[in-house]
Amino acid sequence: MVAATVPDRIVNIRHHRIILAHDLAAIYGVETRVLNQAVRRNAARFPHDFVFQLTAREVRQLQRSRSQSVILKRGHNYKHLPLAFTEHGAVMAATVLNSARAVRMSLFVVRAFVRLRAWMAEQEQLVTKLAEIERHLGVHDRQIREVVIALRRLLAPPAGALPRRIGFQVQEARKARARRRSA
Repeated sequence: MVAATVPDRIVNIRHHRIILAHDLAAIYGVETRVLNQAVRRNAARFPHDFVFQLTAREVRQLQRSRSQSVILKRGHNYKHLPLAFTEHGAVMAATVLNSARAVRMSLFVVRAFVRLRAWMAEQEQLVTKLAEIERHLGVHDRQIREVVIALRRLLAPPAGALPRRIGFQVQEARKARARRRSA
């Protein structure tokens, strides 16, 4: 497995960013069973916030979301549910494997988690800024609506008033004088 694909192997499960045991084993250049054995032999170094076992439901969700199989390639009959390593668990795995490659590759894994954390922070900042813009637009929309309503009130004629003709009407003035004289 190429180190450039490490960020692609990190997924979110149970509100944790994790990497699966078979992906981590491939990165460290060992078999998955060797990694699992090392974890079992050093269980005290792997509390539940470092490594946990996925449920069958989580495995099915991952299978649907990823193009390759998360479990054994022999169909849907899996023997063991895979282990999921958090960032700290992935680093701890490198220390219990005691191979030079595991130590070197742990740097790639840590950097991938750090990049992902930085990317998530940028996304949170973007979401915050968008919320602020929406809030300002909401205030401006309300103010613009109030201005439009006020303009409509100014443009509408007063209720009950007859429209007054504007300008000089010669014929009407003559008829009015004539009516006054005859009255």
